[in-house]
Amino acid sequence: MRSSIIYLLLPFSVFSFSLHAQDEPIFLINPSFEGIPAEGTLTGALPKGWYDCGFPGETVPDVHPKEDGGAFQVTLQPDNGNTYIGMVVRENDTWEMVSQRLSRPLEAGTCYTFSMSLARSMLYISPSKLDGEMKNYTKPIKLRIWGGNGYCAREELLAESPLIAGSVWRVYDFRFEPKQDFTHIVLEAFYNTPTPFPYNGNILLDNASAITPIPCKEAPMLLADNTPAKDKEPVPVKDTVTKPAKPSAKKAKILDGLDRTKLKKGQIIRIEQIFFKADSPSIVDSSYEVLEEIHDFLEENEDVIIEIGGHTNGLPEHEYCDRLSAQRAKAVVDYLRNHGIPDQQLTFKGYGKRRPIAPNSTEAGRKKNQRVEIKILSFNS
Repeated sequence: MRSSIIYLLLPFSVFSFSLHAQDEPIFLINPSFEGIPAEGTLTGALPKGWYDCGFPGETVPDVHPKEDGGAFQVTLQPDNGNTYIGMVVRENDTWEMVSQRLSRPLEAGTCYTFSMSLARSMLYISPSKLDGEMKNYTKPIKLRIWGGNGYCAREELLAESPLIAGSVWRVYDFRFEPKQDFTHIVLEAFYNTPTPFPYNGNILLDNASAITPIPCKEAPMLLADNTPAKDKEPVPVKDTVTKPAKPSAKKAKILDGLDRTKLKKGQIIRIEQIFFKADSPSIVDSSYEVLEEIHDFLEENEDVIIEIGGHTNGLPEHEYCDRLSAQRAKAVVDYLRNHGIPDQQLTFKGYGKRRPIAPNSTEAGRKKNQRVEIKILSFNS
């Protein structure tokens, strides 16, 4: 009888241990990129625990800092430990990535938090493969974090940082929820998106945290920066000032069509107040008011799933129109995502010049055709 009890208890003990393991942080190997300072070469070695995922014929990421900045003239001192890595994007449309096998897989449907110190060097001198000239790789770029099931496998984009323009270390927090299990992560340096042309830029990485499971019901933290978060402390003091302003904001509603009580699946709402720089996906500052209204609506209606559709006028070639319309739609989605709207509520599509709503023969007609729209895809309730 005693042995039967032991056998019965054993599965429960294993199950209890499994549940406990799921709550434990996933620690990275060498999270502070400790290694020997060196400029990256074709056959160079990365800090222990990290695997190069760069393009064939390109050098591996660099380990900094060398005495006096080395050939690249990167002099920023580490945020933690003795070294860190620098990754670049290049004007020849190649960029750098590193990967690591995790000590335990990321699990689908589990939410995680992760942080890392990021910065940009104001000097990063290196020859260009396009013309052989020495150039400064200093345009701001961002970090993208991927999940995969093999070294360098980019199967799901888990999170991305804003553009890193600061020349001092700042800690960036990320929150993500994988849609499937992953055994590896990839840290990828990438351009400002969308961008019509590749360029030279750099990003510095140091002091990565453990990947820690958290309750999925916590407030979204994607792309939140630790430093500005401190500014939220005085907000309660200002409540008496800001509360009276809320009714007037409602009276001045910009998108009358964004009314939950009247919305239907498949409904399209035209956003006339979003503006972009000419021939560019860069959003003009005057557009942020309507973007905030869209953000607030989605935040209050978590079951609403939308598509942001981009459209152009009919003058350029189809290839250009398709690319620009998709880039502009993605720029809107990126803004909403970066301000806490979850991925599952957002999608985007570029329609190019295929769906005009006015003649392209007049300037007024072309302006109407060059637009961004919201399409209600579903109510996930």
